[in-house]
Amino acid sequence: MNKKLIAVAVAGAFVAPAMALAQTSTVNIYGKVTVEYGYADQGSGRPNTDIFQTPGGSAVGFKGEEKLGGGLSAWFQCESSADVRGIGQEGWCGRNSAIGLKGGWGNLHFGRWDTPFKRATLGMVGAGDTGLLGAAFLFAGSSTGTIASGGVAISRNVWKRREAGLIYYESPSFSGFQVLGAFSAANATAATDLSTAAKPRVMSIAGTYRNGPLAAGLGYEKHTEFGSVGGANDDRGWTIGATYKFMGKLLVGAQYIDTRYEMSSTTDVSKKNWMIGADWNVSGPHHIMGAYIDAGDSKGNATTSPAAGGNGPITPPMLTATTPNTGTGAKLWQIAYGYDFSKRTRVKFGYVKLDNDTAASYSLGGLATPGAAAAASVGTSQSAWVMYGEHTF
Repeated sequence: MNKKLIAVAVAGAFVAPAMALAQTSTVNIYGKVTVEYGYADQGSGRPNTDIFQTPGGSAVGFKGEEKLGGGLSAWFQCESSADVRGIGQEGWCGRNSAIGLKGGWGNLHFGRWDTPFKRATLGMVGAGDTGLLGAAFLFAGSSTGTIASGGVAISRNVWKRREAGLIYYESPSFSGFQVLGAFSAANATAATDLSTAAKPRVMSIAGTYRNGPLAAGLGYEKHTEFGSVGGANDDRGWTIGATYKFMGKLLVGAQYIDTRYEMSSTTDVSKKNWMIGADWNVSGPHHIMGAYIDAGDSKGNATTSPAAGGNGPITPPMLTATTPNTGTGAKLWQIAYGYDFSKRTRVKFGYVKLDNDTAASYSLGGLATPGAAAAASVGTSQSAWVMYGEHTF
């Protein structure tokens, strides 16, 4: 009997603190797992192929909060990509991750986070962000993690940025209206080379509104010293968009973006893109989704480009200093059927087609770029049949 009592006492010594910790802990685990499988026509000069991806924010995260008194709280979040294929194995805290303080005055945090500009793109409805069914590649150069720091690839043509090294402020919500502002630290300023500026920096500001069926966003972002060292290399972009939900069933959205790149003290490249989309909850778990994206021709007098190739390229608008290079835009449309098994699990099946203009070489998310500016495959089309699924937890 004494041995049994001793065993119970020992077990209680370990279990009781664990139970107390579980009751007081504020750390939560959350995430989303996605898969996308498609069969694609990559265009002239490329073979048809199937492709298996994990787009759309597939991630696992940890977050917690501690009440400090007086309405003040300390919080943290560490979110990491989760590739269930076992192919892309990224490190910890590579997605929205930060430490911060928040109260009635707002939220101040430090880390890697979606920029205010990215969060103002509320009108991108009816399409995914990345993957074959993604719209961000054509609309905004991509939607991905970036680093504006000396000596690294700074992804000059990307405007939907999850930027590293941000100092970030979010105002309280005033009847649905919120102001967001952030800037990145100019890290590693001594680590420069001949093609990277000394102090690349992102400065971003936005205003968003969410109330009832209406949501809207307006954002401005400036990328300073993103070009070659000593040159005129400040880029800027602004965007405006909105969504509206009719009768709780039909969500429609529209988004516009205007970007400009300084290629030298006297030359520049600019581009204007727009998109519209809809998500119709036809009945019960059934959805019909569609989107149309139009990337306009590059304008300006520059003969070089900030993005020579890859998804979302800004092609040179001039063949020579006096000869325009037209046909540098593209158009994309897609349609999909979605089924919600629950609030956390859904699938969709869709078709997407991208038509490049004669001098453009955009590509669907994950596919090979049609070719360089002189290749015969420039101006080709790409298309794909796609199956997508996601589960959140």
